[in-house]
Amino acid sequence: MFQRLSTDNFNWILIIGVILFVVEIVFFHGGMIISALFSGFFIYIGWKNFTKLWGKIFFWIGAISLLFSVLNMLAVRFLVVVAIVLFVLNYMKKNQEAEKIPVDLISHQEIIDDPVVEKKPLFDHKMFDDQATDDVAYQWRDVNIHGGFGDRIIDLSNTVLPNDTSVISIRHFIGNIEIFIPYEVEVSIHHSSIFGRVHIFGKHHTQLMNQSLYYQTSNYDTTNLPRVKIITSVVSGDIEVKRI
Repeated sequence: MFQRLSTDNFNWILIIGVILFVVEIVFFHGGMIISALFSGFFIYIGWKNFTKLWGKIFFWIGAISLLFSVLNMLAVRFLVVVAIVLFVLNYMKKNQEAEKIPVDLISHQEIIDDPVVEKKPLFDHKMFDDQATDDVAYQWRDVNIHGGFGDRIIDLSNTVLPNDTSVISIRHFIGNIEIFIPYEVEVSIHHSSIFGRVHIFGKHHTQLMNQSLYYQTSNYDTTNLPRVKIITSVVSGDIEVKRI
């Protein structure tokens, strides 16, 4: 459905959604946004204490409240209407294309594609729950994930990195990030955060407020040994990168 949508049209939909979002904040005193943020706080507290009865109650109250708050936002209502319209138009267009008889067959063309192999990512995207690499040896694959709530822990001492640049990219909402690096590996770190603390190889920032930091080890640009490029961004959370 969305594959048929041009980039310009998609951008216009996003712009209108953002405008409605701002209108709700400015003219409706925050509208359902304040309620959604409050519900998100309930979900986070409940998830952190989910083993307790009151934690479960907090979590489900927050989840139900968040669902109703999001569905009542002007921007979300607009996007739902757009999705329904696109679905109907896409269905009608598919029916019209099904009635057409193709003139040329692809089999008559010589198409040579590069062979590709699909591999399972090291992590899946998770909105809730902690994620960590295995405590036993595992095969390395570059990390590119986003998440909602929970901690992310990556231990590179249980894998073998290639003699090339490995990439760890994490975009997160609320939670801490811990990355353990072997001593023989060079590192580049680009971290941004709305609120949180940073501990990177002895460098400490106890209060990061809407800032970005960039560090790299001295031999990162010249080494032929394995090296890791780390790109992280969190709304609220701490990051710790240390040797192991």
